Amino acid sequence: MDRMMQSSPLCLLYLEHKWALSVKRRIHEKIDDYADYQFSTLQSTVLNIFFDLAQEFDSSRDLMTLCVLIPKVFFDLDCGLFLFKDKKVEHITLCTESGNNPKLFREAPFFTQPTRHLGCYYLPIKGNKELLAQLPIVPEGNLIGMLGIHPDHRLNEHDRLFFEKYTNRVGFQLHSRMIREKNQEHLQFIRSLVKDIGHNVIVPNMYFKLFYRRLEGTINAVRDLYTEVQAGSLSASSQDNPEWRNFMIKMRYIYEALEDQSGEIMRHYENTSLFLETLLRRSHFEQGRYVLEKKACNFKKQIIDPQINRFAGQLRERGIEIALAGIPDQEIEVVVDIGLITQVYANLFSNAVKYTAPVMDDKGKRGKFISYGWQEMPNYFGPGRDGVKLNVFTTGPHIPEAERVHLFDEGFRASNTQKEPGTGHGLFFIKEIVELHGGRMGYEPTPMGNNFYFILPKEAADPRPKRDET
Repeated sequence: MDRMMQSSPLCLLYLEHKWALSVKRRIHEKIDDYADYQFSTLQSTVLNIFFDLAQEFDSSRDLMTLCVLIPKVFFDLDCGLFLFKDKKVEHITLCTESGNNPKLFREAPFFTQPTRHLGCYYLPIKGNKELLAQLPIVPEGNLIGMLGIHPDHRLNEHDRLFFEKYTNRVGFQLHSRMIREKNQEHLQFIRSLVKDIGHNVIVPNMYFKLFYRRLEGTINAVRDLYTEVQAGSLSASSQDNPEWRNFMIKMRYIYEALEDQSGEIMRHYENTSLFLETLLRRSHFEQGRYVLEKKACNFKKQIIDPQINRFAGQLRERGIEIALAGIPDQEIEVVVDIGLITQVYANLFSNAVKYTAPVMDDKGKRGKFISYGWQEMPNYFGPGRDGVKLNVFTTGPHIPEAERVHLFDEGFRASNTQKEPGTGHGLFFIKEIVELHGGRMGYEPTPMGNNFYFILPKEAADPRPKRDET
């Protein structure tokens, strides 16, 4: 909050010199437009009343009824409204003279421009370009509906201009209402999805731990059997038998292979479970944002070591060495959401695997390596508010200076990443999570490569026990 209060005058000053001038220009352009329209007092009143009542009615049916009643109440004109929704047509009409023309507003017309047709004046209702992308199906010609006015012979050129502007307002209100309905459906789906995730993903995932424990027990039984057979064979004359020796070698190989594979599966399970349970928390969906569950942790044991073990094989495959780390094996004074900060390191180490490049060290040796560590940042967040800077360094050419300002933008990929698959979301995600913790994310070039870092504020763990959430 303190930072926001300090930055507000700067934001307002920037607003005054840039966006405010643009908005002010549009205001004056609209003043000129309305002077050219020369709408009557009644016509201006109609637009105002429509806007007020459109905010008042909640249901789409009431809004559609309002759209066709306005021309009738104020101008005694029949009106038909057609709304194109998900390959269906909803329509509502108000026709007192339809007995003389049984086809009046019975069939949905489709015109991309205002058109006089069979005694009616039809106006296309076009959706807002930015909102159209949010609809499940982009309508043909960007049309979301048609508004028909009858009889057209009572409309002069100025009246037609007025109803075009009226139709624009009708379109905006209808389109906004359609988006709101879709958002409500989406929210309802998310609520249901969260329950399904808990029931069909999180809970079943817990059983895997039980299965792995059973597998571990079986592997231990194989080890014990091997030990017993080996001990019993020491005094047996068959120990000198080549077939017996081969049998013992194979038995030991099977045991060690099972142990390695089980350990790999267990590490993968623990990592995946942590990410699933962190990203699919019910509180995220209920509040519409990431919700932190913060506690003090041992950064080395609980966060960094598991991720180093996870990526160790990939680093070896690419010939990347891990330099001596500077993370102390102790609980540093940083309170974090373990699951989310673990994913910060997962993204940084994943990038290290893909983008670390060889360099020449001071001894003339060419090689690739990564390093990681942390350092105290006294008073970084203000007097008495210390921080901790956490670094992940990789060797390789520097990121071009012109690209550095965009590194943490959604979807941005630097020019040195084109040969590796990616979406440009990782660093953006990292920045979001770090800032959610009240920290700051950054990049700095170093003599031998690139350092990505984040600085978190120190804070004491809340000593009060948490209430169980149900």
